[in-house]
Amino acid sequence: MAPGECGPDTERLARAALTRIADPGDQRMGEWLEKYGPHEILAALDSDGPALPGASAQRWTGLRLRAEAAHPEEDLARAQERGGRFLCPGDPEWPRQLDDLGTARPFGLWVRGTPSLRYWSLRSVAVVGARACTDYGAHTAAHLGADLAERGWTVVSGAAHGIDGAAHRGAMALHGPTVGVLACGVDVAYPPGHRELIERLAERALLVAELPPGDHPTRSRFVLRNRVIAALTRGTVVVEAALRSGSLVTARHAQRLGRHTMGVPGPVTSGLSAGVHELLRAEASLVTDAAEIIELVGTIGDLAPARRGPAVARDLLSGDTARVLEALPARHPVTVEQLARAASTPPALALARLHELRALGFVEREGDGWQLIRSPDRHSIG
Repeated sequence: MAPGECGPDTERLARAALTRIADPGDQRMGEWLEKYGPHEILAALDSDGPALPGASAQRWTGLRLRAEAAHPEEDLARAQERGGRFLCPGDPEWPRQLDDLGTARPFGLWVRGTPSLRYWSLRSVAVVGARACTDYGAHTAAHLGADLAERGWTVVSGAAHGIDGAAHRGAMALHGPTVGVLACGVDVAYPPGHRELIERLAERALLVAELPPGDHPTRSRFVLRNRVIAALTRGTVVVEAALRSGSLVTARHAQRLGRHTMGVPGPVTSGLSAGVHELLRAEASLVTDAAEIIELVGTIGDLAPARRGPAVARDLLSGDTARVLEALPARHPVTVEQLARAASTPPALALARLHELRALGFVEREGDGWQLIRSPDRHSIG
């Protein structure tokens, strides 16, 4: 087994300890994991020997202080009490797409919920956006969440206020799969106003976190959390985002990882759509519903239905007939000869087409002239 993967329980304990010692996404720690493995890192931190390569004296001292306070057995027991578990690379349930993060890959993941994270992540889409969203944004996110879940796709988001919460609720309304990726411990309800939503995710879906039980979020942890959301999924949809928005960080991570990046357009007068529009002006794809999202992230043949305007009878007219109809003036009758000249059509053919148009309800005869029937609904056929 490679140094960076999880094997016996001692390996799991070591990685669980690292989630309390190092910050999420610590690439230097990721490099050490690939080279030495978790046991040798902990042994080095526990000894009086030199620091591992690349660590300053100040940083090494900080890591050693954290290592002294780490009690992975207690963390694992606390997670188990809340119905949780700890996953690490090499486990059957580990989502292998997280390995695309390289040295920024999570040391392990704390998970609450009974479904398999790996299985649910195989067909998943991130739906993210502004916390202080508009009614339009909340409605759109909930609709996307419900439609994606109905089609068997897992909705991944951050369980935050606004777009995140709406997407989760939309998926759960259809009893569909959804994953909340937290910037705190899986036993911490943050934001506090989403305590009920977070508990529902733990009971009916999945909660995921890099941080050990009891840890609380910081601003930097929210930013780092976004890379996990992007890596877990086949693509990221930004519903609403201002020009400075954490959801745009998720989109940029998705782009760097080669995932699909999508945006939902909004009013050009809305500052909460300005970030999405900038995203769309770059490399993101415009989407408006679940079918268009799945067309991008799904398999060959998952095509969104073609969009067409309502069909009208005029669309079905032949070329000659349409030309005669177009030549009729809007406000007064004309003779067949006048119409034939205007339509560049022989008079006999123009007369035949006029009789056809009268049968279809487009024109009427008045004396020696012909004119349009002024009925606004005459062209509609459903």
